[in-house]
Amino acid sequence: MIKSELIQRISSQNPHLYERDIEKIVNAILDEMVEALRRGDRVELRGFGAFSVKLREARQGRNPRTGAIVPVAKKAVAFFKTGKRCARVLIGKPCRQTDLTPRR
Repeated sequence: MIKSELIQRISSQNPHLYERDIEKIVNAILDEMVEALRRGDRVELRGFGAFSVKLREARQGRNPRTGAIVPVAKKAVAFFKTGKRCARVLIGKPCRQTDLTPRR
C-alpha cells in the first residue's frame, strides 16, 4: 500500500471528511514520525511495531565489479521491529484479548 492508497481508504471509510484534510493529517503524522527519528527518538505504534534509528559505523567495502576496496561512510538507517499483534496477524494466528488491550 502506498500513501495515496492509504488516503483513499481512509477517505472511503470516513465520507464526512474531505480527502485534502485526510491527506494533511497523514502527512503531518508521517512528518512528525520522520522528525522524531531524525532526533534519535523511537516511534512506537502499539500492536503494529516500533521504528528506531541504528547507526552503522564506517567500514571498508569492496566494489563487486573490480574487487577494489572502497571506504563506506558511517550512516544512520531506519529499523522496524514488528509488534506482537501485527506479527500474530501476519502469520495467521488469532489475536488474544491481551494483545488487544493496552498495557498500563
